[in-house]
Amino acid sequence: MPLPAPRPLILDVDTGIDDAMALLYVAASPDAELAAVTCVAGNVPAVQVAANTLAVLELAGRPDVEVALGRENPILRPLRTAEDTHGPLGIGHAQLPAPARRLSARSGVDLLVEEAVRRPGELTLVTLGPLTNLAAALQVEPRLPRLLGSLFVMGGAFQVQGNTTPASEWNMQVDPEAAWQVYRAWSIAVADDPTIPRPVILGLDVTERSPILPEHVARLAELAGDRPDEALARVRGTAAAAGRSPGDGTDGSGSHGSGPPGSGPPGSTNLLVGFIADALRFYMEFHAKWDGFYGAHIHDPMVVAAALDRSLVRTRAVFVDVETGSGPAGAMTVADFRGLTGRPPNAEVAIEVDGAVFLDRWLERVSALAARRFAPGG
Repeated sequence: MPLPAPRPLILDVDTGIDDAMALLYVAASPDAELAAVTCVAGNVPAVQVAANTLAVLELAGRPDVEVALGRENPILRPLRTAEDTHGPLGIGHAQLPAPARRLSARSGVDLLVEEAVRRPGELTLVTLGPLTNLAAALQVEPRLPRLLGSLFVMGGAFQVQGNTTPASEWNMQVDPEAAWQVYRAWSIAVADDPTIPRPVILGLDVTERSPILPEHVARLAELAGDRPDEALARVRGTAAAAGRSPGDGTDGSGSHGSGPPGSGPPGSTNLLVGFIADALRFYMEFHAKWDGFYGAHIHDPMVVAAALDRSLVRTRAVFVDVETGSGPAGAMTVADFRGLTGRPPNAEVAIEVDGAVFLDRWLERVSALAARRFAPGG
C-alpha cells in the first residue's frame, strides 16, 4: 500500500527556542513537505528571527526551503520581545554560524498570499508566533480562509492562566489586534461557508502538559548514537565540572555548529544534539527561576506534530475572541465553552493532547535526523 503524500506546510515563526525545535521536527518528518517559512517579530526582532531560521534549517540540512521576512512590528502596538526567555539572540546558550544564504526576495506576507493562491486547498499554515503576518495577509487577500487547506495556531490560554500576564499567553500579548482580526476573518468565512475548516488552536492548556526534561535530552543523544552523559551534562550546564574545558563547545557554554559533520573535539556531542542541549538549557534555567522545575515547555513542536497528525489532540468547536483593550484582561483569549454568546464556533480549541506520544515522536524523529546529519566520523 503506498504511503500517503507528505502534507505541505508553511510555518510562520518567531524563532525562538521552541520554534527551532519545531523546525527540526518538520525537517525530520517524512510526512511533512516544508513548502516555506515566514518570519515575524515576536520572541526576538524579525531580522534576528530570519537569521535564526536560516541557520537552523542549514543545521538540519534543509537549505532548500524558502525563508521570507515578514512584518517587523505588530499591527498597532510597539514591539515587545522575550530575550529573557529565549536568550539574547533567541536560541538560548547555543551558537550557530551565520547562514550562508539569503532570504527570499518575497516578503513573508506576499509569500503567504501567493502560495495560497497558487495551491488552493493544499497548504496547512502553522503559526508559531504572533499572528501579525497572517492578519496582514488577510488584508491583501480576504479569501485566505477558503484558500488554505487548514490553519493550526500556537496561542492563547483558555481554561488556564497565561504565561505573560495572568490572563494572556505570549503570542497573543505581542499582537492581540492581529489575533482578533484573524479569528474575526474565520468567523465571517465559516458563517458564509460551513465547509471551511476552522482553525485548530493549541493553547497553554495543552502545550504545557508535556515538558521536556534533561533526561529527554540524554535519551535524544542515545537514540542518535551519541553520548547521553555528555548531552545530560551539557543541558544541565555541568559539563565543565565533568572535565571539559570552558569554550571548547562541550561545556555547555555554546554549541559550535560550524564545520563538517562529525567535527568537534573527540567525545564531543553530536552537533545537532549539542545545539538542542545548549538552546534548551537557557529555557530550562528560565523555567527553574519562574516555574519551579528544571525543564522546558516546547509549545511549538507540539503544534507542528498535531498539524501532521490530528489524532494527537482532542478539540472542541467554540467561538473564540481576543480582548484588545488594556487592563488586567488585555490580550486574553476568550472561548465560549458554554455557548453563552450564541455565536457559532469559529475555532477548534485543543482540550486534550497525547503528550507521551508527541514527546516520543519528537525524540525519535529528531534523533534520527541528528544521526543522519552528524554521525560519528561523518
